Amino acid sequence: MIPRPDPLRRPLAVTIVAAAVAFYAVSEFFGREMLAEAAIFAIFAMSLDLLVGYAGMVSLGHAAFFGIGAYATAGLTVFAGWPLVAAMPAAVSLAGLSALVVGFFCVRLGGVFFIMITLAFSQMFHAWFFKDRTFGGDDGLGGIPRFDFSALGLDMSNPTHYAPFVLLLALGAYLLMARIVASPFGHVLSAIHQNEDRLSALGCPVRRYKLAVFVMAALFAGLAGSLMAQHTGFISPDLFFWTLSGEVLIMVIVGGVGSLLGPALGAVVVIGLREELSSLTDHWMLYMGAFFIAVVIFAGDGLYGRLRYLIGRRKASGDA
Repeated sequence: MIPRPDPLRRPLAVTIVAAAVAFYAVSEFFGREMLAEAAIFAIFAMSLDLLVGYAGMVSLGHAAFFGIGAYATAGLTVFAGWPLVAAMPAAVSLAGLSALVVGFFCVRLGGVFFIMITLAFSQMFHAWFFKDRTFGGDDGLGGIPRFDFSALGLDMSNPTHYAPFVLLLALGAYLLMARIVASPFGHVLSAIHQNEDRLSALGCPVRRYKLAVFVMAALFAGLAGSLMAQHTGFISPDLFFWTLSGEVLIMVIVGGVGSLLGPALGAVVVIGLREELSSLTDHWMLYMGAFFIAVVIFAGDGLYGRLRYLIGRRKASGDA
């Protein structure tokens, strides 16, 4: 079944972009750094939504490709001396290539077995880099540069210039993913999510489609990881740990599964709440947990789904 057009998607996308621009205009150094981080996690969350929301593949190992993007960027810039203009595409490609290998084994499984095997692969990467002294082991590695646009008069070490750059990449990533899910390929993914067995019986190469979206999601996750390495100037094995996969999955659920914009909104909300609550109390995680529970109870379809429901209800009342 081909998904119906969503009339809320375009106005909400414009609203999110406008809100980001307004926040950038009124914020200072720390606020713009936080805005860049939120944009990076928005890319990461949307990439996971390609798997969870459109193909029905719930992964607890998506951080593996986020970490590969970050570590590859660090290795190519710090050790090999590559410029970021070459290192970043190579890092993203390496994340996709890793997903091709990992996905060959993972897409054969479904349900809880898929969740566990993706988790296992991610923890394998974490264990490797935790002991690998080349990248500093559990101490991590610093000194990862940001893009050098000094010839254009831009100082990328300053969030005043870096945040808009990341926001533009996030917008581009969203537009590209939106094209993917609206294409015939995306329609097949939705059909796989709804009834995989029936599609297999009709002769559709389901595993190939699942492997393809697995690789696509990893490419975007690798992009987010590369940007995060540049953003913090530091990498550590925590980038592979299952808790990061869990955190981004929470962003997807909070925002709304299967909407792309919902996970982006979820990333903004989670990052914003985390920063605000942690500045107010040492028990901020307790309040974050209460918020997540409230979302699940009162907005099981996420913030995006709840907003769509309220607008549809209001429209129906107006027509009546």
